[in-house]
Amino acid sequence: MTVSRKAANEVLSSNTHYQVSTRSMSNIRAARRYAQAMLDIAEEQKKLDRLSDDFAFLQRMLRESRDFLLLLKTPIIKKEKKKAILTELLKSDVAPETLQFLHLLTEKNREDMLGTIITQFFELRDEKLGIVNVEVRAATELTNEQHRRMTEQFEKMTRRKVHISFSLDKQLKGGFVARLGDTMYDGSVRRQLELLREQFLENQVRN
Repeated sequence: MTVSRKAANEVLSSNTHYQVSTRSMSNIRAARRYAQAMLDIAEEQKKLDRLSDDFAFLQRMLRESRDFLLLLKTPIIKKEKKKAILTELLKSDVAPETLQFLHLLTEKNREDMLGTIITQFFELRDEKLGIVNVEVRAATELTNEQHRRMTEQFEKMTRRKVHISFSLDKQLKGGFVARLGDTMYDGSVRRQLELLREQFLENQVRN
């Protein structure tokens, strides 16, 4: 049986995608185990708030500092050298336990998973504390008062403590879009215009 080049490429592409997906799932599972271990230790030592602050700080660094991200991802720098750089860079900003954890990740060649570990940690922590996460995209920055009122509204709706993560979306013409689990709350001007347009078209059909 002869297999065409196109068919062979499709099989290879499919296998590559499967391998990448499998590897990604494996990394998430490993990250969750590290996150759970850190959560358990922090609770046992009554240092959950401090670890949460440290992880939030590191998360910001990963998002804002390309140099820090490259440091974690590069395999060129030897482990001892990388640990020394991390110590010098972070010793005044994070707790010794957090720094030890980063050293452990480096020893295990897992330091490039830090971002995923932090994400899993916050998911596990919030689940344990009964905190609901709401993702909000808005056309402009929210004021402190708007943030407070939005938090109160979602806490009334869910009857649970709410944590809002905010991001700017210049594509919105105004207002905001909020995501709570699988539910979307669209308060944007664009959505209001779409609703008016739909209503207008419905009226045209009826007439």
